Amino acid sequence: QVQLVESGGGLVQAGGSLRLSCAASGRTFNNYAMGWFRQAPGKERDVVAAISRSGGSTYYADSVKGRFTISRDNAKNTVYLQMNSLKYEDTAVYYCAAVPKAAATRDIRLYTNWGQGTQVTVSS
Repeated sequence: QVQLVESGGGLVQAGGSLRLSCAASGRTFNNYAMGWFRQAPGKERDVVAAISRSGGSTYYADSVKGRFTISRDNAKNTVYLQMNSLKYEDTAVYYCAAVPKAAATRDIRLYTNWGQGTQVTVSS
């Protein structure tokens, strides 16, 4: 099992940047592919980005391609989401999650471990 804690959320103006971090506890971080998801009020939780266990492959939702970058540091048990050119519609609670697979996985149903979420608010 792995426990996840997100940080780095906050309030930013449109066009600005934020970097989210997700720290994992436990010795098994390397066994998990990781993902970032977001949920806006009244909407379903959707995938934003995912990264493979090794970090060698990634997936991005169309809405964030070219603006967001997911990465991981397995030595630090941490996954990151660099968010640039933020838009008002990026406002949401952002969650990181872990899935016991090797490949970058966009199917939310497969994720087994979740953080508590961090709020990102983009002002227009």
